[in-house]
Amino acid sequence: MRLISWNVNGIRAVAKKGLLNWMKEDDADIICLQETKAHPEQLSKDLLNPEGYHPYWSSAERKGYSGCVTYSKVKPKKVLYGMGEPRFDSEGRIVITEHPDFVLFNVYFPNGKKNQERLRYKLDFYDSFLSFADKYKKKGKGVVACGDFNTAHKEIDLARPKENENVSGFLPIERKWIDKFISHGYTDTFRRFNKDPGYYSWWDYKTKARERNIGWRIDYFFVSKNLLPNLKGAFIQKDVMGSDHCPVGVVMGF
Repeated sequence: MRLISWNVNGIRAVAKKGLLNWMKEDDADIICLQETKAHPEQLSKDLLNPEGYHPYWSSAERKGYSGCVTYSKVKPKKVLYGMGEPRFDSEGRIVITEHPDFVLFNVYFPNGKKNQERLRYKLDFYDSFLSFADKYKKKGKGVVACGDFNTAHKEIDLARPKENENVSGFLPIERKWIDKFISHGYTDTFRRFNKDPGYYSWWDYKTKARERNIGWRIDYFFVSKNLLPNLKGAFIQKDVMGSDHCPVGVVMGF
């Protein structure tokens, strides 16, 4: 089974750059998109219901902001659109789909760069998400968590760590939360297979950073330990254009 996650930075914009063609060519079993910036009624039929996929949309109350969608070839057993906390769920940041062998969290984690209030919101969201995911894990469910986590974990995960020590997205408190997440029994799938530097998933548009590969790896797939025997591979599709992020994915043996 092939699963892909991509922060598209506006689904309507990336649709004009070949999103549907990429989906057909890649033929992934499940595609999780974040930062869709759209309500379903604003979209074409092809984006709402791509051929071969069941769509599950979570939109922010505020138009043109946040949002995510999970496209799945096989209909999930159950779908949730949030964690039951209005201050988080109102931003349309999560779709949870339950499948026979695992529970999939498609999450667009908050950005904390704007101010201290948004950083606090991000950290609170992190903690609520971890508690929510752990509830499934404690029941013996396999958990897959993917999306834009908006934090680079280690120095190897961004091109210029020293310059960004005091920038949200690489603050010690944010990085410690990823340490905590891992300590709860979740594995960074890409680092399971690749320990090398130079692999990123986001590049700043304004500075044309992608051309120089001055990037950050902030998009992840994590799996709970009970799914490690099923993990067959992990990848970053750095050559797929259309957003300031690129797709990341895993191959699971189900």
